[in-house]
Amino acid sequence: MKLIGVDVGGTFTDLVYTDTDDATVVTHKTPTTPDDPSSGVIAGALELCRRAGVDPAAIDHLLHGTTIATNAVLEHDGAVAGMITTEGYRDIVHIGRHQRPQHYSIMQEIPWQDRPLVRRRHRKTVRERLVAPSGAVMTPLDEEGVRRAARELRDAGVRSVAICFLFSYLDPVHEDRARELVLEEHPDCFVTTSSSISPQFREFERFTTAAMNAFIGPKVRTYVTDLERRMSEAGLGCDLHVMGSNGGAATAKMVSEKPVLTLLSGPAAGVLGGAWSGALSGYENLITFDVGGTSADIGIVVDGTFAEASARDTWIGGYPVLAPMIDIHTIGAGGGSIAHLDAGGAFQVGPRSAGARPGPAAYGHGGDRPTVTDAHVVLGRLDPENFLGGEMALDVAASRRVIEAFAREVGMSTEATAAGVLTVVNANMANAIRSRTVQKGLDPRDFALVAFGGAGPLHAVDVAALLGIPRVIVPAFPGITSAVGLLTTDLKYDAIRTEFQVSDAVDLARLDADFDAMQAQLSAQLAADGVDPSRVRHVRAGDLRYVGQGYELRVPVQPGPVTEATIERLLADFAAAHEAEYGHLFADSPVEIVNIRLTAAGEIAKIGPPALDGGPDLDAAEVRTAPCHFTVDGAVRALPTRFLDRTRLPRGVVITGPAVILQTDTTTVVPPGCAVSADARGNLVIDIGGAT
Repeated sequence: MKLIGVDVGGTFTDLVYTDTDDATVVTHKTPTTPDDPSSGVIAGALELCRRAGVDPAAIDHLLHGTTIATNAVLEHDGAVAGMITTEGYRDIVHIGRHQRPQHYSIMQEIPWQDRPLVRRRHRKTVRERLVAPSGAVMTPLDEEGVRRAARELRDAGVRSVAICFLFSYLDPVHEDRARELVLEEHPDCFVTTSSSISPQFREFERFTTAAMNAFIGPKVRTYVTDLERRMSEAGLGCDLHVMGSNGGAATAKMVSEKPVLTLLSGPAAGVLGGAWSGALSGYENLITFDVGGTSADIGIVVDGTFAEASARDTWIGGYPVLAPMIDIHTIGAGGGSIAHLDAGGAFQVGPRSAGARPGPAAYGHGGDRPTVTDAHVVLGRLDPENFLGGEMALDVAASRRVIEAFAREVGMSTEATAAGVLTVVNANMANAIRSRTVQKGLDPRDFALVAFGGAGPLHAVDVAALLGIPRVIVPAFPGITSAVGLLTTDLKYDAIRTEFQVSDAVDLARLDADFDAMQAQLSAQLAADGVDPSRVRHVRAGDLRYVGQGYELRVPVQPGPVTEATIERLLADFAAAHEAEYGHLFADSPVEIVNIRLTAAGEIAKIGPPALDGGPDLDAAEVRTAPCHFTVDGAVRALPTRFLDRTRLPRGVVITGPAVILQTDTTTVVPPGCAVSADARGNLVIDIGGAT
């Protein structure tokens, strides 16, 4: 099959084509078109087809990673949204949980109050009430009240409505009926029900998630509809699938209805691409390390399985989101991060960034602040004549000028200051990885670090050395790893039900029936998408906590009928997970099964291992030898360093550092004391030797 993966970033749109029959891989980068990202997607896809020598009509699937939903939240650029909720609960999305993001600050921003997704005047209430825990109707739905609210919102210019009723996760009957009534009064409205988006307890988070879906829904739906139309007009008559935050693809129809599922579309694809690349070289315990111009995204893969964020960790733009997401931690550290002295005189790097314009001084666009990229240029780690494959020349004098100015400010030499910039940013990145590993009971020394993005391979070895990680893997196409990741996934949907069952009184029949119902629901969805039932797999999980705890841990549930043995295994796995997460357990305390979950994945065609050729020998790969600065025994020294063309590296030949490996989309730094080789799958595998 012929597949295209397209990942739209802030600066570039990355594309990869593959033919699964002959392992052909063709890559392409094109500038992102911010005013209409679909223009860049179509132009890039057509150029990619031209380079691959394939008719656009022959493409079978186009898989897409997008930041449309994320940007709409971060830039607060969504629709004028309304809400219809239970009488007395109008201000749930404003009050929250009386938890402030910064406990002791009297001057802080609270996003859901400062930038509400639904303004108070557009939040309407109606009489209705279900009773927990059964979901029985205590107060029938006031249908005329719903109609009246819908008309008021329509007349106020509201084009998207979230319906959020108390306890609707127990029974969606009132929300479903209210949706019908709203569409009768306002047919062109985008309507979201909280029970269809996130049928689980925690009203504040569920209401906020539904409100976010309403806020971004019209914009995402318009984008997806326009993209499908443009694909058809351009001769790309293939299916469009969009990457979800859960690491699976979804159909265009599903994404148009539930765009909140795509909030981490691009970063999720990066984790998938990093995991795929690591698995090619035989590694399944991986830390994915995606560093671009402004941020670093970190993901964890254990035994080939991605960590999923818990309810307490899923936040986008400061808003809580109850939607399945790969656990990705992002910090403001990248090539454009600015070095500065803070108010207390401490040496800091980031989170402020020079961005794409003016960017680092080295880019020659008028940047006048010292950045991480400028530090690399001053230390000789970026080749000014071979940056982006020679398409862009770096202004070495401008980089030295801004670093020298900062050096005078801190009272250090120019090279020591540049090395200090890298030391600080590397420490920030290492601390971010510690927060996702050591602080969660994982030893980073048991992992390999997969480095990608434009800046990841520049920093990977030093970051790994700080953490004791023994090995770094640099994929064959590090600059487009997220686009590659799009071609490694399946169609994937999630279902959840709130149970609130305690371990000493578990209703086995109810659990069994609920799992079966969720499986039937998701199987029907995948069948509607055209997936053969024999190519569908189901994975079960439960959210458990000790009675009285505030948050849960996710634990796998064994397949098959739910029996006493199933529960015993579930409780044992929970105890082990609790001890790993918190360092202790309570063997005699009752455990509460809060939610049960089911994930259904329908297998679709995927990219195969790349068929890459190397050069005949190391001499053929050598570009030049030049001085490059490294920290050795606490001092910054210039060492003769080989600059090598990655595309011509011979397979299996071990190269000792210092070395700098050049390719179009990134530069890989191999410090002294380390060894690197290109393996049979085209990955660079770097063995760490205490690099700094």
